[in-house]
Amino acid sequence: MLCENESLHTQSKYRLLVVRLGAMGDILHALPAVTALRRMHPSWVIGWVVEPRWRGLLAAPGATERGSAMPVVDRLHFAPTREWRAKPLSTSTLHGIRSLRRELRAAGYDAVIDLQGAIRSAVVGRMAGHRRMIGEAAPREGIARWLFTERVPTRGAHVIEQDFELAQQIAGDELEPIPPQLPVDPVAEAWCDDMLRSSGERPVALINPGAGWGAKRWPVERYAAVARGLMARGLRVLVNAGPGEESMADVIVKEASGAAIPLAMSLDQLIAVTRRVAICVAGDTGPLHLACALSRPVVGIYGPTDPSRNGPYGTRFRVLRSPESRRDHTRRPEPEAGLLTITPEEVLKATGELLDEQDQVTNSGSSPR
Repeated sequence: MLCENESLHTQSKYRLLVVRLGAMGDILHALPAVTALRRMHPSWVIGWVVEPRWRGLLAAPGATERGSAMPVVDRLHFAPTREWRAKPLSTSTLHGIRSLRRELRAAGYDAVIDLQGAIRSAVVGRMAGHRRMIGEAAPREGIARWLFTERVPTRGAHVIEQDFELAQQIAGDELEPIPPQLPVDPVAEAWCDDMLRSSGERPVALINPGAGWGAKRWPVERYAAVARGLMARGLRVLVNAGPGEESMADVIVKEASGAAIPLAMSLDQLIAVTRRVAICVAGDTGPLHLACALSRPVVGIYGPTDPSRNGPYGTRFRVLRSPESRRDHTRRPEPEAGLLTITPEEVLKATGELLDEQDQVTNSGSSPR
């Protein structure tokens, strides 16, 4: 172990544990800061505790060491906290918690950084047994702060900026913003190339109609109208059918006269497809943030969540949000009233602006900003 007063940026093999269990968009928001730490300190050993279902955001199937298939972390630890909450006193839960605690302590981490700010993430971080535990001074769940030994005031508006401020606490030198790195899975990449080959040179649009809860979901019939407009412009339209969202994709395909293509993809396949799209249209949901992480243009359709905090970031984008909408994370089943004031025509206007910008860049031979 290193002495606390040693300069971190002069040390090799420093061992850092990142805790960000989920969900998809939140992991993607944390990834730029951790990618920046990795670039600054290539010899550090970085571990990450994550829910098993989000493994694909950090490592391709079968990856066991750092490389293109696992570009940022050296080791993954899995905490199926959703399963544990469902059966908190079961033998399997207690065994899983004990096993994770032993695994984290055996890894010998020098510090833990909690990029989630929840009670459960702070408890998981504490399992590592190190006295240096870094988190926000005002975390999302206030009680979590009492489990941190270092509480960092954050001033950034966007959660990505806040995560950079936390990472700066351990960086050693000034941490520079950097796009996140995501795994490359050769199998998923080959599948994607085969799937898209029949479209020729047509640009691809990706529509994602789902969202974490009903208040964030723009009506699926309006997504269908957007799909028709994009196809009229000459784009091939793919509809992401996430788990439990297949019926939404089916409505879009039906109302678009069968021309849109629904895809029920693994996370690795979704990453491969998103790398190739000309534009992504979605609400405040993981696939939108994935497109941003891969520097693809996005149109975000926002209602009760605040785009200044968790909207598109690091790419070319347009955000549509009614002035009537107010920040509210209550998980209501029906679309928020302000969300319903946004029309397909407004969304198509925004997509057209982004596509026209890209055409201008392509024709001029410049690189997009």
